[in-house]
Amino acid sequence: MSDGNTPPFDLPGRATAVSGGQPHQPRPREPAVLTQRHGHVLLVTLNRPEARNAVNIDVALGLGDALEAAEHDRGIWAVVLTGAGDLAFCAGADLKAISRGEPLAPADPVRAEWGFAGYVTHHVSKPTIAAVNGFALGGGTEIALASDLVVAADTASFGLPEVKRGILAGAGGLFRLPAQIPKKVAMEMILTGEPVSARRALELGLVNRVVPRAEVVAAALELAGAITANAPLAVQASKRIANGVHDGRVAAEAASWELSRAESAVLRRTADAAEGPRAFAEKRTPNWQAR
Repeated sequence: MSDGNTPPFDLPGRATAVSGGQPHQPRPREPAVLTQRHGHVLLVTLNRPEARNAVNIDVALGLGDALEAAEHDRGIWAVVLTGAGDLAFCAGADLKAISRGEPLAPADPVRAEWGFAGYVTHHVSKPTIAAVNGFALGGGTEIALASDLVVAADTASFGLPEVKRGILAGAGGLFRLPAQIPKKVAMEMILTGEPVSARRALELGLVNRVVPRAEVVAAALELAGAITANAPLAVQASKRIANGVHDGRVAAEAASWELSRAESAVLRRTADAAEGPRAFAEKRTPNWQAR
């Protein structure tokens, strides 16, 4: 982790520094996840703006390991997560990576337990704040739902558009969204796939604050500062109780995760599930067959 002046520690998905004495060495790949310390707060940035911060294996490893490092660092008392660039917080899963047959989940069973993006079932005790700097769709909304608090830019939007692609929101959105906002509103978002604005999300209680886009990270760090002014162990115990976390798991969600996985497995074998992404890639209206 970096304090802004010292080099950050290496994480999977991060690039390492290249020695200035190697003029012919290839330039390192840009890190997929950046970390920076701000006092007792770890700022984590999804750093794939060219892909609208979509989640690939590098993001899943980088974000998951950053959370794990924060959990075991006694000097880190809160985590703020944001996205690089002006447009997107996170566009969800990287469909191009999927189309190339690349895995999004780590093979390591411990990291695989952390869920989508290394985040949605990674139940750390340190409070997490999503600083949503742009649109958060699909998995991006599911990351926000998995966070303890959300600060949104006034340009942000939230939605689960998976039904428009013949698939479902399998990273917790289908049961976490109805648990966090009025069910009828959640069902409209889920069944139509239409997004809501940051202002509407604030009205619904999906986010805590809405601020100008340029201020979203600063506002999230300010909120984190209000948390870290308190006794850290009391905060962490309070979070575990509020979220029902025991031994790193939320027992109340177990049946919902099992149902989500089962339904997703069946859906993936349908013609519509193949048609949706294909139509999206070909920029045409899908031809649904209900089979």
